[in-house]
Amino acid sequence: MSERLRIVVTCPPMLGAMKHLAGRFAEKGVTVETPNVIQTLSESQLVALVPGFDGWIIGDDPASRRVFSAGRAGRLRAAVKWGVGMDNVDLDACTDLGIAIANTPGVFGREVADVAMSYVTALARETFLIDRGVRQGGWPKPAGISLAGKIVGLVGFGDIGRQIARRLIAAEMKVIVYDPRFQPHRRLDRVEPSRWPDRLDEADFLILCCALTAENRHMLNTDTLARTKRGVRLVNVARGPLIDETALLAGLETGQVHSAALDVFEVEPLPVGSALRRFERCVFGSHNSSNTVEAVVRTSHQAIDLLFDFLSI
Repeated sequence: MSERLRIVVTCPPMLGAMKHLAGRFAEKGVTVETPNVIQTLSESQLVALVPGFDGWIIGDDPASRRVFSAGRAGRLRAAVKWGVGMDNVDLDACTDLGIAIANTPGVFGREVADVAMSYVTALARETFLIDRGVRQGGWPKPAGISLAGKIVGLVGFGDIGRQIARRLIAAEMKVIVYDPRFQPHRRLDRVEPSRWPDRLDEADFLILCCALTAENRHMLNTDTLARTKRGVRLVNVARGPLIDETALLAGLETGQVHSAALDVFEVEPLPVGSALRRFERCVFGSHNSSNTVEAVVRTSHQAIDLLFDFLSI
């Protein structure tokens, strides 16, 4: 039976690490399909692809009811979301259709926190502008701001948020946490919980590292941006739709937002014509903050273990 099992992987970081993982599938006699994926496949592509497989390791693809229904009409019995965020997965559809589903929580908090902290430092010292200027033949020396003593509004206090808080406190920064499920942490007793959007006018930096839900979509919008301290520096290592990009553009235009480091966007990859590209004080990522060799292999092994359990391999 096991030699007939087929699994498809659509998560780009895991696809990039398949040379380290192929043996896991081979030893079980499982066929693994590795399509070319830049960020995600489209819903229509998935509807055509997924029914041919017993298991699916999902990236940030639109794992919708339509896709799962097509899969269940074919061979699909189980799926695992690679990583933490499940906002792209229709969990109700999985329940209704009898498809086993799980994610891999707590797998790369340190890695995302490292990137978030690098963005904080870059926005504080404008190292990205220096790099661009030197590459163009200049020798710019912008006056930055010191991290010590600055206040950070940290949205989200799960594994990633706690890891970021540790780094911020080590840099002698004050941390205000926004999380409706906030639980005190004995090693992070210096953080101050607050209710969104209270105290936004105090924050020199605002870091988004929470899950995307129906309730917090566009939580950073025209109204909440108006409540921030003028010249706030913004970091998003969570999900693009947490920010209303139209409101962000206006904030960058007026100077309400000093600068922004965005690893994620409302539309990914970032469209060539995006108005965000006009602002030199924006630093762009490619939804890549969890992507280290160690974290990808660790997370991928966990995803494989879960899927193999679901399929009784």
